[in-house]
Amino acid sequence: MADMTAAIEIQGLHKSFGDVEVLRGIDFTVAPGEVVCVVGPSGSGKSTLLRCVNLLEEPTSGTVTVGGVDMTDPDIDLDAMRRRIGMVFQQFNLFPHLNVLDNLTIAQRRVLGRGREEAGRIARENLAKVGLADREDSFPSQLSGGQQQRVAIARALSMGPGLMLFDEPTSALDPELVGDVLGVMRTLADEGMTMMVVTHEMGFARDVADRVVFMDGGRVVEEGAPEDVLARPEHPRTQAFLARVLHPNAVQPEA
Repeated sequence: MADMTAAIEIQGLHKSFGDVEVLRGIDFTVAPGEVVCVVGPSGSGKSTLLRCVNLLEEPTSGTVTVGGVDMTDPDIDLDAMRRRIGMVFQQFNLFPHLNVLDNLTIAQRRVLGRGREEAGRIARENLAKVGLADREDSFPSQLSGGQQQRVAIARALSMGPGLMLFDEPTSALDPELVGDVLGVMRTLADEGMTMMVVTHEMGFARDVADRVVFMDGGRVVEEGAPEDVLARPEHPRTQAFLARVLHPNAVQPEA
């Protein structure tokens, strides 16, 4: 098989905030069309890693390449690269004074230079994809949290990204609203979208991910196929984390 340029390639990535080293030498790649779920305890560096991919956080050292382009090269057009990368956050970050359709078209028109008609057509296609074709005139305050997050996904898709980053997209949602958002993400995965997902939804990681990466203490501790990492973890730290997450009511042995 011919070599393919990695969708994401991370080498020797370190990130410090002052004296606190959050990422301590990360190396891994994401292939085109691959879905990689990053799991681990709070404070393990998962979200910082994700934010380094599109340089929302600037690495202290190491390299991050997206589609063969070094994101840390001071001469690259960072804005142009970010247009190729969709990102969905824990919070929805919708403009409260704009209706749903305008939330989806404003960046298309101002950043991509699309006309109103084209932007509206693309926005409506993506609203239909996330199951909200009938809510284009609604304002964010009129939507549930799950609906707002689906609008945020549709907004990111409307920019035509080749890569989607998700930073715990369901963590701010009531449990009954999580399924709709995960359903949209499953559909994107089925359609071949390259995705890097920081999540605490182990069922989603098991069913949808091509690969699961377990982080702890700013390092990748274990990675592999979901059936290996989640069902048969080898590292004691992974085993302890999954025991707490998957069986929260079980009595844990004292340290």
